[in-house]
Amino acid sequence: MKKYAKEEMQAIQRLLRSTKDPVMYRKYLVIRLHMKGLTNKHIAEIVALDRKTVGIYIRKYILWGVDELIPKKSPGRPCFLTKEQEQQIYNAISEKTPDEEGFEGIKNWTAKIACLWVFQQFGVQYQVNGMLDLFHRLKLSYTRPTYVLAKADPEKQEQFRKDFEVVKKTAKR
Repeated sequence: MKKYAKEEMQAIQRLLRSTKDPVMYRKYLVIRLHMKGLTNKHIAEIVALDRKTVGIYIRKYILWGVDELIPKKSPGRPCFLTKEQEQQIYNAISEKTPDEEGFEGIKNWTAKIACLWVFQQFGVQYQVNGMLDLFHRLKLSYTRPTYVLAKADPEKQEQFRKDFEVVKKTAKR
């Protein structure tokens, strides 16, 4: 069995105390118990892991250090669109209305309309949730449009504001 320096054991103990992630806590605990001289079988029983998993954690730690225990981010599925196509989507959504892109009478982009536009342009079919993820990746934010009533009379609105201020002042007394 390998002898571990006191500093190395203290470093693992600090990691055990500081981590909030239960998976990482278990990995650090495996290493700490190994440093104390317990067998892989005994460690597996204590932390409720398979003996092979315990061996993998210990081997990774011995060969590459504590950083190898930290899980790597999964790369995920490859994108359906190229960077150029994503830039075209960004430009279309940020600079034009759906009406200008061939959707008669529609003035505001929605994820559903963007899905239709992408299918027409590139032949790639997106679901609404996938399009919302794409918007997020492209740093596009969604805001609801505000409406101004066409028949609103500005003079009556101003009179209402004045009357309302009077009512507010008298109600405070």
